[in-house]
Amino acid sequence: MRNLLFVLAMLLAVSCASTVKFPLSSVAPAADITAVKKTDKHNNFTINVTAKNLASVDRIAPSKKTYVVWVSTKNEGIKNIGQLNVRNAKTSSLKTLTAFDFDEVIITAEEQGDIMYPSGTEISRTRIK
Repeated sequence: MRNLLFVLAMLLAVSCASTVKFPLSSVAPAADITAVKKTDKHNNFTINVTAKNLASVDRIAPSKKTYVVWVSTKNEGIKNIGQLNVRNAKTSSLKTLTAFDFDEVIITAEEQGDIMYPSGTEISRTRIK
């Protein structure tokens, strides 16, 4: 019985997550980028963006200072949710929580990370449920 409850809980947790792969970027073609969206028990949304083999932001043309992750919300427009953190030369990531429901994730290269609207080079975007 205990194992059955565990399996049901795992299925419920997995069913609340959406995972998408970003399309190939013409600006950073070697990048392999994915996003995972989940809803928590308080109806907030977690997003985990992982980018493998993403070129250093100062190596794209024109060079910039940081990669910014945006979400296109259902009611509040486009929101800056943070910057990709570079863990090593091959992997960058961002994991954050937002109260805004969203259906699109966008990554841009920007001069600074604390801006209100995307203005730099778009790296890639994808729709997510």
